[in-house]
This record gives sequence, structure tokens and C-alpha cells, in this order.
Amino acid sequence: MQKICSIYRSPKEEGMYLYVDKKDDLKPVPEELLKRFGKPELAMTLLITPDKKLARVDAGRVLEMIEENGFYLQMPPTSVYDMQWLRDRNSKL
Repeated sequence: MQKICSIYRSPKEEGMYLYVDKKDDLKPVPEELLKRFGKPELAMTLLITPDKKLARVDAGRVLEMIEENGFYLQMPPTSVYDMQWLRDRNSKL
């Protein structure tokens, strides 16, 4: 499976991206998600195949989620500080 995807960046959250099938564009994305995401800014258009190397996400997973839901939402990476806070909190439980 392969798809030509439009990849949008969020103006509200650094590192948050929406991947959508170029032919459907943003139509499948729920309105509530778009409100939280902000006005999508086109970052790039890319042919994605299962073996394509992407920076922080598995291409096969992106294709699977677009097929199932019509979009894939890439969340920003968790900071080291947040991970340490979680680790400390979990050790006290």
C-alpha cells in the first residue's frame, strides 16, 4: 500500500502534525480535533510507502491509521523533564 499524503503542522503545538491522504485532504479530520490543532499549515506532500523512513513515526502505522480513520495525528515528543516526572511519580505508587 502507498499513498500520496499531505502533512500539516500545527501552529499551536510545536511538533504536532496531521497526515492525510492528499485526495481526501482534511475532510475526514473531526472538527473538534481541527479546533485544538489550529489552522493547519501545509508542511509537505509526500509519497508514503510502508518502508519509507520518516523522522519520528513508522510509515506503516501512518498508512494503517489513514486507511482506518482518514488521518494520522503525530503528537510532539515528550520532554526529558516530563519523562522524569512520570518516572518519579510511578516509583512512589
